[in-house]
Amino acid sequence: MDHFTIVSDQLQATRDFYVDVLGLVEGPRPPFSVPGFWLYAQDRPVLHVVGVTRMPQPCRGVLDHMAFRAQGLQRMWAHLEKHRVGFKVIRAPGAERTWQLFMQDPNGVDVELDFDASEEPPANWKERRGS
Repeated sequence: MDHFTIVSDQLQATRDFYVDVLGLVEGPRPPFSVPGFWLYAQDRPVLHVVGVTRMPQPCRGVLDHMAFRAQGLQRMWAHLEKHRVGFKVIRAPGAERTWQLFMQDPNGVDVELDFDASEEPPANWKERRGS
């Protein structure tokens, strides 16, 4: 996989969510004739955001969600709460047992953050489970 592209009629809110909340970094983008930006994870542009004046109807595609590997489960948990981002937490079944936080961006795109199974959750994590 090279990247995901989403369209948005809320460019600033979308940028703020992915940069300020999730920690991607805005980086170089070719001079396309439409507004937008590219967001990077390390040195790779993983999310392309294209600005539109109104969202297309019907919406294109059947992408269920996008997922990012993450570190610092407790830190991110507190960060999401500070930014009032609603999320649910799942402890993956099976041998791996990763921690998964699910939320939506300002455009309604489902986003998953995956944390290593060895990370410690907040003490009250079961209260939020599935909410």
